Amino acid sequence: MPLPPLSRRSLLRAGGVGLALAATTALASCAPPSDPKALKIAFFGDQSGADELRARLEEPVRALDPTIRLEINATPGTDWNEFFAKLLTQIAAGSRPDIVSVATEGVQLMAGRGLAAPLDEYVTRDLAELQDYFDDVSPALVEAMMYDGSLFLLPLDYNAGNMYYSPLLFEQAGLDLPAPDWTVDDFYDAGRALARIPDINAYDWVVRLWGSWTSFLYANDGNLLAEGRAPGGQWLWDAAYAGNPAAAGRGGGWAWGDPIANSPAAVEALELMIELRREGIAPSPDVGGGQTSQALFAAGRVGMSVGGGFWAGGLHNAGMAPGSFDVQYFPRWKSQRHLFGTAGYSILETSDKKDLAWEVIKRLTFPDAFDVLFPGNVTTPARQSLSTAKRYETTGPEHWDVFSSTLTEFPETAPIPAPIYFNALSTALNQRTTEAIATGDARAALDGLQIDLETAAGAVA
Repeated sequence: MPLPPLSRRSLLRAGGVGLALAATTALASCAPPSDPKALKIAFFGDQSGADELRARLEEPVRALDPTIRLEINATPGTDWNEFFAKLLTQIAAGSRPDIVSVATEGVQLMAGRGLAAPLDEYVTRDLAELQDYFDDVSPALVEAMMYDGSLFLLPLDYNAGNMYYSPLLFEQAGLDLPAPDWTVDDFYDAGRALARIPDINAYDWVVRLWGSWTSFLYANDGNLLAEGRAPGGQWLWDAAYAGNPAAAGRGGGWAWGDPIANSPAAVEALELMIELRREGIAPSPDVGGGQTSQALFAAGRVGMSVGGGFWAGGLHNAGMAPGSFDVQYFPRWKSQRHLFGTAGYSILETSDKKDLAWEVIKRLTFPDAFDVLFPGNVTTPARQSLSTAKRYETTGPEHWDVFSSTLTEFPETAPIPAPIYFNALSTALNQRTTEAIATGDARAALDGLQIDLETAAGAVA
């Protein structure tokens, strides 16, 4: 489905207001001059997906400027950490995209290194066009895209760490289905009952930052880093979110402080995962993006697993019919706080087509653009109005509203910790979690993680 044409007035803007690189990043200082006829997008995924997206976006971009050739180059990876590692290497080697796929994991990585261009002036200038977008998008998602008071992306989709479950296996185990206010104790009891079914993983999980044992950490009112908010941002909140109580107290983005990876809350959360394995409720986890876990769930061999809106399309595409899986809020522990990740497109600071890139990014916020970018319920729309019963009637789950209501029902829900040294944090978390599961010693592993994160934080201080 092609998008309608972009506004032609951007023709007046797209002719090269290229800012000099001027030492904002040494990584891209050796980049060759860009192709004046190409608008380049760096895409997280495989090239077939990039080619499909290009085919869908080519018409509206050419309607804006028929001399422009749209290029979308894919970088595959198991998770965002791998994508950003490869992207930074490509930039250092001279690759110079204009627009980059960026998720929560990379906002501060890109902005803090001077690689991403702030959108403040564009948003302020075009706020009348964007007000419908901001009225429809939670300020929690927008704040996650800010750094040091500036906005670097407009969130298009997100995923909170909810809990998927198999109604069939719950019935087979003689269990009531999870209620919205279920607890970690309820989860534990369900896990024990499900574990008695042969050849079933009562709970399946993966080692990564999003939706791993970190979901239990958030519900235990913990984190890997001390939480704070950067100053600033009132230019946005007072204008785009005037009178919205959900914007009260927000600042200029998340300010991730000192590591607290070996806090009592963290140790308790990781010890829970070790105990789940000891009791046969959960297997040893894989490291990575969760494809194996999703495949096992689709095969009817998993009772419960953390997943976001992206699992709805994934399980449907794997052959699961509506009604064969469902979703509920993550269980309550000390709180029922969830974690989330969000994503959009950033303009690279080195681009000499910033104005054109902005027009493309702005157009992608329109309601009809979502299914062009994300066909098949493979993520949760940032626009709340797009989460409807009609959207999920062909895929399920029955309780689809959990995806969009998590942010409103649990306003303390927050983004995953993603400081400028995200790559080091993610790698260390994977290694130390694997160590804890292998040794059974959460405290020792998290003491090691604390040292890892202090070292990484010190390297960028």
